[in-house]
Amino acid sequence: MRGWKRWVLISGIVVVVLVVGGPFVYFHFIQGPAPKPFSLDTVTTTADSSSGSTTPTSALSSLDGTWKVASGSQAGYRVKETLFGQSATAVGRTSSITGSFTLAGTQVSTASFTVDMTKVSSDRSQRDDQFQGRIMDTAHFPTATFVLTSPIDLGSVPATGVKVSPKATGKLTLHGTTKTVTITLSAERSGNTIQVVGSTPITFSDYGINNPSGGPASVGNSGTLEVQLVLAKS
Repeated sequence: MRGWKRWVLISGIVVVVLVVGGPFVYFHFIQGPAPKPFSLDTVTTTADSSSGSTTPTSALSSLDGTWKVASGSQAGYRVKETLFGQSATAVGRTSSITGSFTLAGTQVSTASFTVDMTKVSSDRSQRDDQFQGRIMDTAHFPTATFVLTSPIDLGSVPATGVKVSPKATGKLTLHGTTKTVTITLSAERSGNTIQVVGSTPITFSDYGINNPSGGPASVGNSGTLEVQLVLAKS
């Protein structure tokens, strides 16, 4: 009887170690760190060859005109996942973005961008299946859009290498629901491109999105929408 109790105790300890230690080992040693948030310091672009523009920005007589999304642009989500007390950050992204903005003097007068949500992917196929199906239902809501509703005043014509932090107010449509949001951006003119990064918190219920929690993994009621735009003058 005493030996039986000892084995029951040992088995219980093993289960606890597996439940607690297993997620720790997975998150910290197998899955690896999540991609860092977008930053102007880490933007990479091949817009020279993909944008259709071959004129260097320094040679342009004016920056006025339409600037279109070029190679190097990405958008996606960032959420916190908790599994048996261990936390990690889940990130999904896509480069399937289209859109443009119009610059006249120091003012961005119009802007509109569309993200193909069916192309968003992370480092786990199981998570992607849930995202495309139960969570975002991309079969019915394949795109997300942002349309600027108030002009952005930059204050001065962007100079090369000078970072600015404008706010963009517009209509964000996600999962078939449209809300007004204001996003603080970081922007910089670099070479023949204008680079923009930004993020905004998203409360899932505001857009009729099912809580991403599933199985033993738990996710809160909100996440972050992230964007990195590389734009070239058309």
